[in-house]
Amino acid sequence: MARIETGQIGLNVVESGPADGAAVVFAGALGTELAIWDAVWALLPDRFRLIRYDMRGHGESDCPAPPYAMGALVRDAEALLDRLEVRDAVFVGLSVGGLVAQGLAVKRMDQLRALVLSGTAPKIGTKAGWQARIEAVRTGGMGAISDALMARWFARGFREAGGDAPIRAMVERQDPEGYAGVCAAIAGTDFITPTSGLRLPTLVLAGTEDRDTPPDLVRALADLIPGSRFALLRGAGHVPCVDSAALFAENLTQFLTAIGHGDEI
Repeated sequence: MARIETGQIGLNVVESGPADGAAVVFAGALGTELAIWDAVWALLPDRFRLIRYDMRGHGESDCPAPPYAMGALVRDAEALLDRLEVRDAVFVGLSVGGLVAQGLAVKRMDQLRALVLSGTAPKIGTKAGWQARIEAVRTGGMGAISDALMARWFARGFREAGGDAPIRAMVERQDPEGYAGVCAAIAGTDFITPTSGLRLPTLVLAGTEDRDTPPDLVRALADLIPGSRFALLRGAGHVPCVDSAALFAENLTQFLTAIGHGDEI
């Protein structure tokens, strides 16, 4: 792990693969850390330069006082890629990470050549719903919402087998203020208009068991981006990099191959 100072914030970052490889950048879900990508990374070709980071307020990254704006989360990613001298990357965004991906693609097309958007949408939830979430964690800590999150994120069979236990523990150790800050950023985000203007290769993934961003919501995102590809991950939930890592890695690798990512290097 490394700490990257962007000039505005310190971010916890992990890199793997050749420094001159084609870059693939990963941004995760609200309440999670970069470790959620462990199983997927182990299945990807070793020719890529893989980069993942903890979002502000999460994991080992700095936790400024909330609330946050989505613009700040996008600037974090932008500054990180600038510091790492990354251009023409494929950005893999899960949930709120997918919102960051959309915002970055609109702002910095020099940094990105393609998107992979999983369990996300241009607008997620309602302001009232996010405010209720903020109040819940400030009153009762992260444990006040972890049961409900696991039920929405993972299929019953996966939870009954204890597969959600590491993610539950991950969620519960997050700083409630950092979590609340990102909730506020999501609450204030509506990317429908800017996302509809995107014109870059995009793969959109939805889990059949996702109750947080259901397949119909995610499919609507794919419909918004001309030429995008949509794939339904059977049996997967909101965090398919955890419960369906092989399927996620297979779809990602096929997409990277289809767009010739790294062929020019």
